[in-house]
Amino acid sequence: MGILLTADAAAAPSTAGGGIIMVIYIVIIVAFMYFIMIRPQKKEQKRVAAMLSEMSVGDCVLTTSGFYGIVIDITDDTIIVEFGSNKNCRIPMQKSAVAQIEKADAD
Repeated sequence: MGILLTADAAAAPSTAGGGIIMVIYIVIIVAFMYFIMIRPQKKEQKRVAAMLSEMSVGDCVLTTSGFYGIVIDITDDTIIVEFGSNKNCRIPMQKSAVAQIEKADAD
């Protein structure tokens, strides 16, 4: 009986150290996920929000569907875009449908 108690007492400190190592691994994995997945996505969202806030009438835009057009009117969350050389093709769409903006005064 004395040998079994001694073996259990010797095993107890190693499990406590294993728990600390497990916590360290979890912290490292969470930090890795933050820097690889969450942080770049937040940077991209800030870039898109800044791009859409700088949009003005007359800018050439590329929509998410691949169409190029000229911004005719801007409201809170929608824009009216004129496509092609036909002046009658004006389509209202959400601002979030804009993928890229080329400023009108850039030559």
